[in-house]
Parts: sequence; C-alpha cells; structure tokens
Amino acid sequence: MTTAQVMMDAKPGPNAFERCRIAVLVPCYNEEKSIAKVVADFRAALPQAPVYVYDNNSSDRTVEAAQKAGAVVRRERHQGKGRVVRRMFTDVEADIYVLVDGDATYDAPSARDMISRLLEQRLDMVVAARVDQDKAAYRPGHRAGNRLLTSFVTLVFGRAFSDILSGYRVFSRRFVKSFPVLSGGFEIETELTVHALELELPVGEVETPYYARVAGSMSKLNTWRDGFRILWTIVRLYRSERPLQFFSAIGAALAVTAILLAIPVVATFLREGVVPRLPTAILSTGLMLSALLSFMSGLILDTVTRGRRELKLLAYLSHRAPGEERRQP
Repeated sequence: MTTAQVMMDAKPGPNAFERCRIAVLVPCYNEEKSIAKVVADFRAALPQAPVYVYDNNSSDRTVEAAQKAGAVVRRERHQGKGRVVRRMFTDVEADIYVLVDGDATYDAPSARDMISRLLEQRLDMVVAARVDQDKAAYRPGHRAGNRLLTSFVTLVFGRAFSDILSGYRVFSRRFVKSFPVLSGGFEIETELTVHALELELPVGEVETPYYARVAGSMSKLNTWRDGFRILWTIVRLYRSERPLQFFSAIGAALAVTAILLAIPVVATFLREGVVPRLPTAILSTGLMLSALLSFMSGLILDTVTRGRRELKLLAYLSHRAPGEERRQP
C-alpha cells in the first residue's frame, strides 16, 4: 500500500472545513485594475479566510486598491513571482493555503470545491485545470507552450496534471512548510508540480473556469522568454532529481559517437596493422572516457539525490495531514 493510499483511508470529519485555518495568498505586480475584484471575490467565497496580497514593487496603485478592498497587504522587495511565493509560504501560518494570481482570471467560488477535495481525499495539492470561457482568456502561444511543457513533464516525471502552469492551487500546510522554493520567477508553478511528482505526494486536479483579463490590465508573462525559462527549469530539475537517467543519456550519446568514430580506425588497423588516423583514435578514446565519467557522475549524484529526497520527506512528514485535529500543547 502506497503512502498516498494510507493517507486517503481515513477521511476528516464533517466540520473539518470550518475548523481549518484557511489563508488566501495573492502575489501581485501592477494589478491595480483587477486586484480589488480578486480580493472581493475571495472574501465572498471564503469569508472565514484572510486574503494576503504580497506586492512585488508595483509602480501603480495596486497596494491602495488591495487595502481598500480589505486585504492584508505586505511587500516583497526581491523581484520575481517565485521569490514572492517563498516569502508568503514562510510568513503566513494556516492549515490550508489558496494560491491565486491577482489578475482576476480565476474563479473564486471554485476554491471551496478545491478545498473540499483536498480535505476529503487527504491531498497535499489540488491544481485548478483552466477551462477558458472566452477566446481572449488564452493567448495562442500560451496554450501551445502549456501543452508542450505539460507533455515534457509527463514524459520525464509521469502524468498527474493536464495544466502544470496553472497559477491557482490549494495546498496543505505540510506541503507549504516543507517545500524548498528555489525558483525566482514564473517557473515556480513548474517547481511546485515537479516537487509533488518527485516525492509521489497525493495530489488532485479540478477543472475551473478561466476568464479573460479585465480591460486595461496586461499579462506579465512573456511567451518566449518565460517559456524558455520554464523549459530550462524542467531540464534543470530533471538533472537534479533524475541524475542517473540524465547523465546516462549523455554518456550513451558520447559512447555511440566514440564507437562510430572508432569503427573505421579499428577496421584499418585489423586490415593493415597501422593506425593512420591517430587524431580520430585519440578523439574516440577521449569520448569513451567522457562517457564513462558521465555515467559514474550519474551514479554518485543519484546517491546524493536519494539523501536529499529522504530529507524532504522527513520535513514533509513532520507536519500533520490536512483535516487532522491540531495538536494540543
């Protein structure tokens, strides 16, 4: 029986939703046009939950609009969504965390369904799979890029989500407090996804409406620049979390190249007893040695990665499951 199955056997009581401390986290940068609506919508959907807006050096009236709408406003001076998420996860204390962008494109009432799913099935992360409600919601480049990156993550780490770049997620406390945020920008969603897949945490996905931005607001996501950054993040995480596979693939490519270069050299030596192409022979030998070094590096780093994974799991298991009664002092 897997860890996920054990955690799903015992369901929380019917009042778990009301007992849990819920916090809504909104990273924000220049969202003056939409932030008030986001705060109002989530205060209506989750009246018991404080809404925390973390401003990331906005140059417009985002802070004033969020405060006027009733949010708890804080500032993070280090630029980048990943750095803002790191600060929010560190500062805010709650049992359940709702992370959502401040652009008013996500459906606030869906948060209750996502939280209920997390509690009923004892999950650690529930991702909102976006279902666009009009053509302007998704730019063609973003849609194609999302599909490409989702397919790549599925190939490397296994399938669990259909929308890995969704900025609308619900987390358990043990996920938030054991997650080592390393990303600085929009690649944070990829890192969240890979972290859950790598540790085989219980996760889920709920389809939610996705709307176009309000008039006058602009997306901060650059299709090409941020797309390449996200792709590089996936490759980097593949290297760090699957080092044996990563370096073995490099070693295999080097070994095949070395063999192809060596075949005519060996054939000439066997036929004539001489090695007329000495530089090719030296290159082939060097490539084969590099292949062996790459494979050995993968073996060593795989041992290191297993140790890191064990530490992450220990940090994760030190926190209670979603819906459990709070420990008495």
